[in-house]
Amino acid sequence: MDQKYSIIKIAKMVCPAVITVVVSKDLPKVEGFYLFPYGGQDLILPKIKKGKREMTKIGGGSGFIVSKDGYILTSCHVVQDPQAEYTIIVEPTKKYPAKVLARDSINDIAILKIEAKNLPYLELGVSAGIELGQEVIAVGNALGEFHDTISAGIVSGLSRYIQATNNMTNQAERLRGLIQTDAAINPGNSGGPLIDMSAKVIGINTAVVMGAQNIGFAIPIDYAIKDLNEVKKFGKIKFPFLGIKYVIINKELAEKNRLPVEYGALIVREVLGESPIVKGSTAENAGLKEFDIVLEAKKEKITTKNTLSHIFQKCEIGEEVELKILRDKKEFFVKIKLEEKK
Repeated sequence: MDQKYSIIKIAKMVCPAVITVVVSKDLPKVEGFYLFPYGGQDLILPKIKKGKREMTKIGGGSGFIVSKDGYILTSCHVVQDPQAEYTIIVEPTKKYPAKVLARDSINDIAILKIEAKNLPYLELGVSAGIELGQEVIAVGNALGEFHDTISAGIVSGLSRYIQATNNMTNQAERLRGLIQTDAAINPGNSGGPLIDMSAKVIGINTAVVMGAQNIGFAIPIDYAIKDLNEVKKFGKIKFPFLGIKYVIINKELAEKNRLPVEYGALIVREVLGESPIVKGSTAENAGLKEFDIVLEAKKEKITTKNTLSHIFQKCEIGEEVELKILRDKKEFFVKIKLEEKK
């Protein structure tokens, strides 16, 4: 049985391995600001120096080291910009450029690497066996300013589903299977570890309900362990791939577009002139068409809480999967073989 520690002991064990992720981008240099009258109000606009650019901090978050040689786990939304540069601050005098090895947007997990040796690191636990009411500690760099911030609480809920919105991009992501906790999680804490009382990581802090008190969420560490093992073995995360672009149908979408059902994945293009079926994919080979609705996969109903991507996440590459399709008000089944996403 794992040894239990006091909060003070856990803080001393964990904090050295919790890091700050600084996000920077090459942007036009701002020399100052000026007021621009518009609509009866004065807008504050940046004064850009023509032809001058500089690396500018545009965001950040938390993360934690999981190996002596510099593997780091954080939230995908912290490092989602492929054009940005990422710097890891281990302590005030130790900063390292980071390489993003993999992004798992389905589970909001990212794996980074810095070139360093003999780093402090955290031991990864198991999230499958956590219980409602057990004590946990959230660690991170709150608001990007208050380093080594810890907060204690309990596991308030399990297997939660939320739709989270990234404040920087306004993109909405559906996250499922989350750990709910009343340990305080603040902006800037995203990517930090959720720790059990044996000082092991059981989750990655990912979201907080704005306007509510003591409702935070973490990604179960079991998801991250799978991703980390694949990156170490293959150099990337291997995703099963069907080869379609789609939107998940809900009641509002069905009513607005007069669709025959209020669930499923509607195959539809994102951009005019672009096919929603990837050429040469298993979807094309199976004869799927635009405006087909995938109702079920592996006999699981596709809904906003159980999306096609989440069902495929439980599948293996090369696995044969049966899909239930609705086309022109007629239902039929097709069997497809999942490929690896390139």
